[in-house]
Amino acid sequence: MKGPESAFQKERSMLLGLAYRILGSRADAEDAVQDTYLKWTAANHDKIENPTAWLVSTCTRRSIDLLRAAHRSRVDYYGEWLPEPVPTNFAQEPFDRLELISSLETAFLLMLERLTPKERAAYLLHDIFELSYAEIATTLEIEEPACRKLVSRARSNISQNSVRTSTPRQKQLELLEAFHQAIQGNSPEPLTHLLSEDIRLTADGGGKVSSARRTVTGKTKVLRFIDKVICRFWPDFEWSVADLNGGLGAILRSEGKIVASLTFGFDENGVANHVFIVRNPDKLEALNALTD
Repeated sequence: MKGPESAFQKERSMLLGLAYRILGSRADAEDAVQDTYLKWTAANHDKIENPTAWLVSTCTRRSIDLLRAAHRSRVDYYGEWLPEPVPTNFAQEPFDRLELISSLETAFLLMLERLTPKERAAYLLHDIFELSYAEIATTLEIEEPACRKLVSRARSNISQNSVRTSTPRQKQLELLEAFHQAIQGNSPEPLTHLLSEDIRLTADGGGKVSSARRTVTGKTKVLRFIDKVICRFWPDFEWSVADLNGGLGAILRSEGKIVASLTFGFDENGVANHVFIVRNPDKLEALNALTD
């Protein structure tokens, strides 16, 4: 494999990771990368001085277009919307930087939903993928000062609403084990001690399966939901721990098919402050394909 095809395949994983972070959807990210590939194959490569920059720009612009369309459809989404769960290494990216790992976390991706499409793209390109303001300005087809303002506004919005930390894996395993034991009908006490007082639980069923339509807030209400709802339906599911969205989570299967994914958000002290459950079968079908 040589020439243009080789150049594209070399950057494909990076493009997929970028598109997913912009879109919060594995399926839409795949579409953005595929559209980028089609434009790449039709381009005059003799006139492209920097293939990587060209691919990043094309993929980013296409992702922004898809994000604008997605935002319109999410207005009518049934219940709470959550990003599609993905294995941490689904784009085969290097994960030797906290920024790359934490930018996959569900809580962080939800914070990005507060930004405009261009703010989101500019912030990710600069602070996560380490492109210069000049490069980002070219990608977004704006002046460099305007690009700096986009990143500044995004940082301000995110810094006020999101804490990105690296919670030790042992602590994450302890939480998963306590959660598992609770739904198996054992004592809920270990789980109780691992949840913050303002813990929230958000479930995404997409209107396809039953789930909490609104976020459950507060330790008492969350524990009651776990006891009255989750403990009623989940005990017979096959439980497995997996690396999901930059942290440890659980995948639950029934008759070999994934029926739920479970991940967590943590505060600056490493205490769980959010439970994320995806039940939408469309999103889990993608996860099935990625974990097979």
